[in-house]
Amino acid sequence: MVERTNVNMLFANFNQDFSCISVGTRKGYSITNCDPFGRVYTMNDGARGIVEMLFCTSLIALVGAADQPQSSPRKLQIVNTKRQSMICELLFPSSILAVKLNRKTLVIVLEVEIYIYDISNMRLLHVIETTANPEAICALSPSAENSYLAYPSPVPSPTSVLTNQASNSTRPPSSTQQSGDVLLFSTRSLTVANVIQAHKAPISFLSINSTGTLLATSSDKGTVIRVWSIPGAEKLYQFRRGTREARIYSINFNVVSSLLAVSSAHDTVHIFKLGPQKASSSKSTQQPSSPSESFDNEGTQALEGGYEAFIDERRKSGGVSSSLRRKSMQMTKSLSHSVGGYLPNTLTEMWEPSRDFAFLRLPTSGAHCIVALSGTLPQVMVISSEGYFYSYNIDLENGGECSLMKQYRFVLSIPAFLADPSSTGQFTGFFGRNFRYDGWLEYRPLFEGIISLLPLRCIIYITSYWAPRIIHYSGYCTIERMRVHTL
Repeated sequence: MVERTNVNMLFANFNQDFSCISVGTRKGYSITNCDPFGRVYTMNDGARGIVEMLFCTSLIALVGAADQPQSSPRKLQIVNTKRQSMICELLFPSSILAVKLNRKTLVIVLEVEIYIYDISNMRLLHVIETTANPEAICALSPSAENSYLAYPSPVPSPTSVLTNQASNSTRPPSSTQQSGDVLLFSTRSLTVANVIQAHKAPISFLSINSTGTLLATSSDKGTVIRVWSIPGAEKLYQFRRGTREARIYSINFNVVSSLLAVSSAHDTVHIFKLGPQKASSSKSTQQPSSPSESFDNEGTQALEGGYEAFIDERRKSGGVSSSLRRKSMQMTKSLSHSVGGYLPNTLTEMWEPSRDFAFLRLPTSGAHCIVALSGTLPQVMVISSEGYFYSYNIDLENGGECSLMKQYRFVLSIPAFLADPSSTGQFTGFFGRNFRYDGWLEYRPLFEGIISLLPLRCIIYITSYWAPRIIHYSGYCTIERMRVHTL
């Protein structure tokens, strides 16, 4: 499936407490408040491929866009939006793929290196050399007190790194093969805290909760989400997102770490409940609340698919009568409850997989979405690569399907030729055509000031002394004799 994206949007993400959204576009960047929803800051100073906030402070980390010649993806800029000042600029040997911040630490992720800085004085503390990590798979704890960095471990697990406590640089083994292991690195002591054997397949996504005590992991299969203690690396929960493989787009805990939200390429967002007990010792098998999917597995069917999925698949192929099947399933469940306490963890997980507590369906299919849980309201928030913000209400008592409450557009969706920042002069081939827009428009002739504000979002410049005819009706606009630059 082709991913649906907004041609003007290059980056979007939540801040550490999910109260704001930072957006990078081909023209600049903006900060939008989630509740109440509204833009609070905009700067049009060139394309921005990464825009990361430090909670709700005025400190912003900016990186240029790789596909824009006038901006460098190797340059990091730390700016103060309140003072409109540049704090510092750093140039790196290769493109910056991700930036992570907490109140004491700044982490810069390159393809084969991770740089750790003291954010108070921008002093370089440590450099971690990694195997190729083009997806910038990495997580930094939002907590400055329990400040841990998680990233994929190469094969084999570098046990020698655990004893390398005095080095100023952590080097990987020569192998470039990726494993399902995760390295936990303390950014305070600058030492490896633990190695987690999280999955059999390579790691695809990592997320740490607000207090730096829990780590969620997924592999590139995307069927199973596991939650581990930090720094002890004890497996606390195992959740099954689905039985079909899927690319995981985002994983986020809520602020109090009672819920875990997961978005993937399958257009359904899953919300899992973190109870007081481990998933492997749960007393009842939770039935799936989201729609079932075709059977697949991660690693082996016995470990990842779960016994319920196996029974469902056998049911489709016919065989014995339905009554005998029901009796067999009842006996199997009874047996699993009676002997579950005596089985190894892996076998218990096979019989009793944990399913989602709640779920939601996205309005459109094929968009890359980032999901988070509100810290103040029982709501699930979604950022779409199409430039939309969705807010869903979640029933904290009963779970089930979440209902869409609000929908906003935070980046204009426009025809590709209008989004091209290199476009100049008149769009002679497009005069007189109608285009659909949402938002606001500033009508700004070159030889006069701003004349009026119309319900569109683009800046229109006059390219001749003839005034353009702008006809606005039912959300459509006819544009003549002008060039258009998007906000």
